[in-house]
Amino acid sequence: MSDELNLSNLKPAQPRKARKRVGRGPGSGKGRYSGRGIKGQKSRAGSNKMPAGFEGGQMPIDMRVGKLRGNTSADAMPIGPFRTYSQPVNVGSLQERFETGADVTLEALKAAGLIAKLSVDVKVLGEGELAKKLTVAAHSFSKSAVEKIEAAGGTVMRLREPVERKKKKHKAAAPVAEEQEAEAASDIEAEVESAEPEEAEATE
Repeated sequence: MSDELNLSNLKPAQPRKARKRVGRGPGSGKGRYSGRGIKGQKSRAGSNKMPAGFEGGQMPIDMRVGKLRGNTSADAMPIGPFRTYSQPVNVGSLQERFETGADVTLEALKAAGLIAKLSVDVKVLGEGELAKKLTVAAHSFSKSAVEKIEAAGGTVMRLREPVERKKKKHKAAAPVAEEQEAEAASDIEAEVESAEPEEAEATE
């Protein structure tokens, strides 16, 4: 049979592509400069590892364009590039999902489907009404949420104490003119005091 498989017609299902061999003489078609040209950045080793957005050494576009004003430092949290995110949970949702006297932990919130991750902070907000006594544990609480939980006889447990930012004290520097006037006045007083004994001796 013509379609019989034997060593003479054995071949792979996917045809193999011959590897490109460079630098093997001008007759190969990829000799001399091996397809890289003569000089320049792309003829050097490692030229294919340039980072995304590299523009050959000229000023990148993200540095050329103008910048918008705004908070861009870590001190500006939770706004700017260092913004933080917390998962919101309303007290009205606690009223629907938990029974009176329950301990509302992060695991309980996730089991109830109110939060998605345990690794992200949880903040309890005051939207809705709460009439059940609950012990609620979360990273942060809004003022209205604390009032509603405590008004229902519940307890608030903060998993992280709020960080108080230190206010920078600006020292009011005395103007240079005032300092010069004070020095001049002190010099005059010293001259007057030194001149008084001399006048007293002259009168005697």
